[in-house]
Amino acid sequence: MRTVGIVGGLGPEATIDYYRLIIERYQSKCPHQGYPRILINSIDMAGVLRMLGLDGLCELEDLLCDAIERLARAGAEFAVIASNTPHLVFPAVRRRSSIPLISIVDVACAASQRMHLRRLGLIGSRFTMQKQFYRDVFTPAGIALVVPTKQEQEFIHDKYMTELVKAIIKPETREAFVGIAKRMMADERIDGLILGGTELPLIFRQVADIGIPFLDTTELHVDAIVESIVAGTRNEAYPGAPL
Repeated sequence: MRTVGIVGGLGPEATIDYYRLIIERYQSKCPHQGYPRILINSIDMAGVLRMLGLDGLCELEDLLCDAIERLARAGAEFAVIASNTPHLVFPAVRRRSSIPLISIVDVACAASQRMHLRRLGLIGSRFTMQKQFYRDVFTPAGIALVVPTKQEQEFIHDKYMTELVKAIIKPETREAFVGIAKRMMADERIDGLILGGTELPLIFRQVADIGIPFLDTTELHVDAIVESIVAGTRNEAYPGAPL
């Protein structure tokens, strides 16, 4: 069994979800084997948001590298960042890391390929929807990404930051998000929707089938983490994760 290190706090509710799901999936896969070894370094989401607002990507890279090295010194054998937006700087962080890292974007792309999806909607924080880091992985794989309109992006980002990161789940927000997904199905012909924010599953897991799959990036990331905990060897299904 390998020890996983999690850079959490981005936000706290998603970190709790990761912890719960890793234990649940591990015990399902390895009944009667106890609990997985998990280290969590919870960093300050408010500081990260300030860096993003000031385009302080170098500072963000340094912060994440330091957080991962602390986990490595504590005994983590591989690590993950339990959030989508910080993957803006993931390639640079991976190059500097002393332990292997598993990318949430890589696992989402691998899942899309397995499902033969070719045109996906992407929702998440404003940074995730507007920056290129998802496209940098999906475009070479032949998968097109579509984001909501500017007005929809502002609405999603506002609800994400003021409600979801605080675990506030409102039925009217869920209905509005589903309405955006349905509009993208009709107007943009998407064949799936990437929940590109680790708090989004908290609201979308209660949505009935609307005719396209939701790619729950938290669950996909957790599945890759558990496979790596159990296998202790490189998992070729998740490219770029030298385990």
